[in-house]
Amino acid sequence: MSEDPSPPPSPRSAGRGGEEKIVELAGVTKIYKLGDVEVQALRGITLSVGKGEFVAVMGSSGSGKSTLMNIIGCLDKPTAGEFRLDGRAISKLNSDGLARIRNQTLGFVFQSFNLLSRTTALENVELPLLYSDVPAAERHKRAREALERVGLADRVHHHPNQMSGGQQQRVAIARALVSRPKVILADEPTGNLDSETSVEVMTLFQDLWSTGITILLVTHEQDIAGFAGRVINMKDGRIQFDRAQEPEDARQALARAVAQREQEQAQEHAHEPQETGPAGA
Repeated sequence: MSEDPSPPPSPRSAGRGGEEKIVELAGVTKIYKLGDVEVQALRGITLSVGKGEFVAVMGSSGSGKSTLMNIIGCLDKPTAGEFRLDGRAISKLNSDGLARIRNQTLGFVFQSFNLLSRTTALENVELPLLYSDVPAAERHKRAREALERVGLADRVHHHPNQMSGGQQQRVAIARALVSRPKVILADEPTGNLDSETSVEVMTLFQDLWSTGITILLVTHEQDIAGFAGRVINMKDGRIQFDRAQEPEDARQALARAVAQREQEQAQEHAHEPQETGPAGA
């Protein structure tokens, strides 16, 4: 048995999934009306995601991937078809019901972090709990636990402008975790990060995946999609392909990225002009 303390995430073979489905769409269509023009953003999508899956959703601009994620995130309703989240028929809920299920079941991570600049990391992470009437002491406790979980125990009182992009995205992930969601929806979470920091964030998503959290991640980057256990590609409002895959281990990828950076830095240093002592010394 391997002694590697960081094995690949165990749920990866759940694939289409777990026998128990947490996301189910049947014949989902979405039509937007722009004046007299109808735009069909989704065309009869049938899809299910099992509990504990890590799914990357890809597609070019206008493919329908953002509309699909908005529906799964209970931010929009389908024009036709059925959508069930964690066994509940979402299409029949009113706006209050949608808000309630978003707060109880879903956690959101965005490309631009969406942190409040004048509040600390702790206060940013607490925000979702304010809408759930969670007592202040419990809010503080859960926010600290979430920040510890993403490796930011020493940054709880820092403001966003005192943190790197990668740290800010970790705060955003902690905020998504604080309500203890069953599903995390991440929209281009590495879009504003450099390549090494992107892989660092993906190690965190794989760690969360290994605990059984379901993750749906929108990305246009093939290498980022490679860290998921399943890839769905959208085109013209339809699913072009949907396949399971063996995910790349993000920790190993991060180790390679760090080693490459250190090698490049060493080479740059080796080519720097060497200082010489004063003449006649």
